[in-house]
Amino acid sequence: MSKIAGNEIRPGAMIEHQGSLWIAVKTQAVKPGKGGAYNQVELKNIESGTKLNERFRSSEMVEEIHLDKKDFQFLFASDSMLTFMDMESYEQIELATDFVGDQAQFLTDGMKVMLRLHEGRPLSIQLPNQVTVTVAEADPVLKGGTAAPSFKSAVLENGLKIQVPPFIGAGEKIIVNTEDGTYVRRAES
Repeated sequence: MSKIAGNEIRPGAMIEHQGSLWIAVKTQAVKPGKGGAYNQVELKNIESGTKLNERFRSSEMVEEIHLDKKDFQFLFASDSMLTFMDMESYEQIELATDFVGDQAQFLTDGMKVMLRLHEGRPLSIQLPNQVTVTVAEADPVLKGGTAAPSFKSAVLENGLKIQVPPFIGAGEKIIVNTEDGTYVRRAES
C-alpha cells in the first residue's frame, strides 16, 4: 500500500479511512479566504454503502488501496451460493447470490468473470457486458400495428422477461446487455 496526500485524492481512488475501505465518489479542491486549502471528498464505504463527506488537508496522509483483478470461471450454483474457480490457481471460492445481485441470472457454466479482490477477499464482480441467451417464449406479432418501432414481451431461457423487436421469435438466440437486461441484437448463427 502507498500513502498519498489528502489533496491528491481523486474520484475512483480507493483509500483506507477510519478502519474501513472507501472509494472517492466526488472531490473538490477548496481554497478559503482564511486558513489553509483542503480537499472536500465524498466517500462511499465499499462494504456497507454508506456515504461520508470528509475534509483532507495536503499535510494529511492516507493509505491508497490497490485492488487485485483476477479472472474466475463460473462453475455452478447451489442453493443461494455460486461457485467460481480461479483461472490461474484452480482454487474454488463460493459467493452468495446476493453478492452478484441481479446479474446472477446471466451466469452460465464456464463463463469468465473478473473479481476485484482486496487481500484475497472479493469486493466486486464484473460479468461480460453482453451475453448470448435463447428466447424461450415470445408474444405473437400484432398485425396492423403502427409504423413506429415497437417491442413485444419475451421470456428468456433464464426466466428473465425483456422487450424484444417484433421479428424475434421463440428459439432464437439474442444478445442481451448484462448491466440492465436490455435487448442488444440478434446473435449470429
